[in-house]
Amino acid sequence: MSSDNAGSAIRIAAVADLHLRTAVAGRFRPAFLRLAEYADILLLAGDLTEGGTLRQADLLCAEIADLPVPVVGVLGNHDHDRRLGYRIATMLGGIGVHMLDGAAVTLPVRGTVVGIAGVQGGGGGFPGYPGTPDDGSLEHRARMRRGPVDAGRLHQALETLDCEIRVALTHFAPSLDTIVGEPPKIYPGLGCRELGDAVDAGGAVLAIHGHAHAGTEFGVTAGGVPVRNVAYPVLRREYAVYEVRAGGQVTVTP
Repeated sequence: MSSDNAGSAIRIAAVADLHLRTAVAGRFRPAFLRLAEYADILLLAGDLTEGGTLRQADLLCAEIADLPVPVVGVLGNHDHDRRLGYRIATMLGGIGVHMLDGAAVTLPVRGTVVGIAGVQGGGGGFPGYPGTPDDGSLEHRARMRRGPVDAGRLHQALETLDCEIRVALTHFAPSLDTIVGEPPKIYPGLGCRELGDAVDAGGAVLAIHGHAHAGTEFGVTAGGVPVRNVAYPVLRREYAVYEVRAGGQVTVTP
């Protein structure tokens, strides 16, 4: 490490499920503009727009343009509602957001290199709550198949990182813990075990996701990696901040 500050806690702010639309435009920006006081990086864990329209994407860009910290994001299922996810990601990239889809980015923070790998993820289920990709609508079947596929992509992206701290960013959940509170019958559509396996195998020290609006903020993977559900309806605040050290210790900033 290259500075006297190396080894200090890295402050990661995160939120998901902003569902940007006219009714909530401007809600998040005042807090986002003050991020540098509390955080080093902002992670956005999908469902950034309400219904995937370009108008909503414009509102989203206005909400997060020119922030004082680097911003890294993944899309969620609702960002694809109009089949414009690629254009939304391109718009966000145009204002400097690092959008990830099976890729990773490294960011230097006070002498420590932080790596973030991201995918949207998908359903598939957890032990005791298995999913079946062959039932339901075409959209449901595609979503159920995507979970294990994106888990493989997440693992590969994590393994490409050369850094002191690895963070996994998804929209769908990698842990059963953080979807508790949702109806158990929909658990298979909220995430899958394979995403958690990828977090463990890829050496992440923290996993961030959204999607489960009625879920729980705190959980762990099967391998003990801290998982945080940062859906706005769960947090009930503009973002949460987690302090991470290279050794893997994660704490929560009030």
